[in-house]
Formats: sequence, structure tokens, C-alpha cells
Amino acid sequence: MQEVPRGVTGLGGWLDDRFGGAKGTRVLMRKVFPDHWTFMLGEIALWSFVILLLTGTYLALFFDPSSAPVVYHGSYTKLDGITMSHAYQSTLNISFDIRGGLLIRQIHHWAADLFMIAICAHMLRHFFLGSYRKPRDINWLIGIVIFAVALVEGLFGYSLPDDQLSGAGLRIFEGVLQGIPIIGTYTAYFLFGGAYPGQDIIPRMYIMHVLLIPGLILVLVTAHVFIVFHQKHTAMPALGNSERSVRGQPFYPYFLLKGTAWFFFIFGALAVLATFAQINPIWLYGPYSPLAISSASQPDWYLGILEGALRVMPAWEINFLGHTLSLSVLIPFALPLGIILGGAAIWPFFERWVTGDKAGHQINDRPRNVATRTGIGVAVVVFYGVLWAEGANDVLADQFQIPLYTVTWIARVLVIVGPVAAYVVTKRICLALQRKDAETLEHGVETGIIRQSPDGEFTEVLRPVTDEERAVLDARSAPRALPAANGLRAAANREAASELDRST
Repeated sequence: MQEVPRGVTGLGGWLDDRFGGAKGTRVLMRKVFPDHWTFMLGEIALWSFVILLLTGTYLALFFDPSSAPVVYHGSYTKLDGITMSHAYQSTLNISFDIRGGLLIRQIHHWAADLFMIAICAHMLRHFFLGSYRKPRDINWLIGIVIFAVALVEGLFGYSLPDDQLSGAGLRIFEGVLQGIPIIGTYTAYFLFGGAYPGQDIIPRMYIMHVLLIPGLILVLVTAHVFIVFHQKHTAMPALGNSERSVRGQPFYPYFLLKGTAWFFFIFGALAVLATFAQINPIWLYGPYSPLAISSASQPDWYLGILEGALRVMPAWEINFLGHTLSLSVLIPFALPLGIILGGAAIWPFFERWVTGDKAGHQINDRPRNVATRTGIGVAVVVFYGVLWAEGANDVLADQFQIPLYTVTWIARVLVIVGPVAAYVVTKRICLALQRKDAETLEHGVETGIIRQSPDGEFTEVLRPVTDEERAVLDARSAPRALPAANGLRAAANREAASELDRST
């Protein structure tokens, strides 16, 4: 037996004598979690957020959140003598005069993009595998709130430098606020501190970006991680996995060491990106002027859906009780993200109501075995993707030499037809894969070996399905019907459950 170093036992004993945490710590260190490569998606989001906090703290030391004008005489001589805001000037100073400033700026921006990418992939993983179900439905809602708040945090973050690109996005944001009935104009006037562009928007965005919203995200992420730690990960269908048992690796040393190594790997990857892949070169855009706008202006990718929704929407407005409702702004602002985030929020409870399945789940579904859910998920992805691409309709029109309005009309058709077609095709593929699995269970696995019989017939050799393969292929959980006093309600629930879970 290896002897524990005296220094470790001495420190541990000293802490245990005063706080009595040795027993609880041992229990936590031995806690077992199922393991799968998709769990890294959540860890990427977590460590990206940590890197955002670290790099953002460094940048906050040098950033001046002021809209007051100043004449620039810094290292970037192409803008020498140009009048700009203190915010833009300080961003230029960070990029060209502060040691390591440009590297940290670009790590911060790449980390923000990676954070949003990881959240989206993490949410899609949970949706397609069904790991949002009881008892993890509350944590699913927390994740949706994190995503929604992170959208606002990203908008405020890239608007702070006050360059021409971010100023255009901020102008759109102000117009969207004004499109909200009754309270919109008052909200925009208060936030901007007067008529656009005002003098207060950058200081107020700065406080929200570096203090209020990160604090809220930190609280939500902490709650999310603690709930995951308490409930443990869901397990993938495999031999020996069941709803009543947990098989996996201990938190210490396996997950602790793997998570630490994963943090340094993500940080290194972001540093390489920041070194060799330029992002958000604000000195090329110039300081913001309300009188100008550059071509090919798009926001960061995660807000592309809102930009695309604005571009695809016809110019509609109506008068209601003496108020003008700008539907061409209000609908793109409320409908797309309302469908996606609102639908995601109510889905666990809607599915529970339709199927009558109120049991807890520790084993994930295979997407092919829940064809309806998988089809809906792919339809939402296509809906998001069409609007995201439409956010760059001018770039697409230029690159493919297609008239701009032709691109817009293609998007208007695809945003309706695309999700429907994606749902139908995905569902048919899932049902075909189900039939393939059933055939494999019945007849065996193809080996690729061809034999010729004495009468000249060629047949392929099939081998029996192993226990490990059978556990995966036969992993189909049918939701239980709700109890009913008569057979009608139970039968109806069984029929709905069959459609949603089996789609046969």
C-alpha cells in the first residue's frame, strides 16, 4: 500500500479538525458518473465561460466606457486625427498599445462564439436524446434561460467598442425596441438616455455586460452544475445500464483530472485561434457614425437569426387604437426566438402530457426510436438555419450573382417549406432505421462474407447479435399510460404515446 505523504495527511487532518469535512469530501470524490463523449459539449460551454470571465476582467482594466468625443493620436496612424468616442479609442489602445491586449481581445471574442456554439450543441444533444425528461426538466429550463441571457450579453459585448459595425447593430436594436407597442419608445429613450444615439447607452451596456448579466449567468451556471452533480449524467443505452442503476467513473480522479485537462486544451485552442484567425478588426470598420453604414454588415452568428428574420419579413404595419404597430419589426423580434425558446421550454411538459409518462429517466433515448421528436428537432434546426443564412442575404446575392430580392423570396419560401420537408424526411429516415434494427435483431448482423452453395446460390453469412449490441438495438422504452377510471383515456394516451415515442 502506498503511503500518503505526511504533508497531505497533516493538512487534511488540520482541516478536518476544524471543519469536519473529511467524510463528506470522501463521499463526493467517490461519486460515480456515466461517461460519454457528448458530455464534453457542456464542459466546453463551462470552460469557455470561465475564460470569458478571466479575459473580460483583464480587458475591463483598460476599457473606457464613455461616448464623449476625443481626437485620436495613437499607434494606428491610419485613424490619426479622427474624432471618435473614448470607448472606440480605448479599444484601439487595447489592440495596439497594451501588451497582449489584442491577443486577449481576440481570445475573449472567440470564447464568446465558442460559448454560444457549445450551448446550442449541448441543448440539441439533450433534446435529441431525451435527457431533459424528469427529473432533469428544471435543469433544462435553467439551460434555456442561460442561452437567452447569453444572447443579450453577446449583443452588449460586441456593441461596446462603438465601431461602425457594432453601431449598426445597436441602431437595429434601438429600432426593435421602438417597435414594441406602448412601452417600446419609452424603453429605448430610457436605455439610450435620450434621442438616439444618446450619451448613456455605452456606460449602461458596460455595467450590464461586465457586472449584472455575468453575475446572473454565473448564478445560473453554478445552479446548473450543482444540479448535474446531484442528479448525475444520464447514461447511454448499453449492456448493464438501467433506470435504477448508475455505472460510470468516479468524480475523483477521473472526471476532475479530465475536466482540468479539458480546460487547458480549450484555452490553448482559443489562444491558437486568436493568434492566427483575426476576428472583429474594429480598426478596419472605423468609429461609429449614425450617418453611415457599411455593406455586408452582419452580427455574430448567434444573433444572425434575428437579423435574418428582419430581412425576410415584408414591410407590414397596422394602426390599432391610434397606435402604429410595425409588424415588420415586432414579428421578427418576437416570433422566431419565441418559437424556439418558448417551444423548448414547454416541450418536456407537453411531451409528458401527451405520453402520460411521469416516470423518471436515467437512460437516454436513441433518436431513431423517437422519430417524431427527432423530426421536430431537425425542423427547428432548419428553421433556424434558413433565417441565419438570410441574415447575410446581401453577401449570398453577391457571391452567387443572384438578385437580392430573389434571395429574400427563396428564404421566405424555405422558412416555411424547409422545416416541413425536414420533418418528413427525418421521420422517414428514423422509421427506416427502426426497421433495420428490427431486422438485425431477428436475422443477425451482416458480416460481409459471401458463400456459394453447391447449387450455385450466393448468400451472405450473418452472425448472431451480441448481448452488447442487443442492449443497444432493443433500447426502446414505451411510456406508461395515465391511470384512468375508464378505458377511453388510457387508450387515448397509449395511442398518443405510440405516435410520439415509437412513431410507427
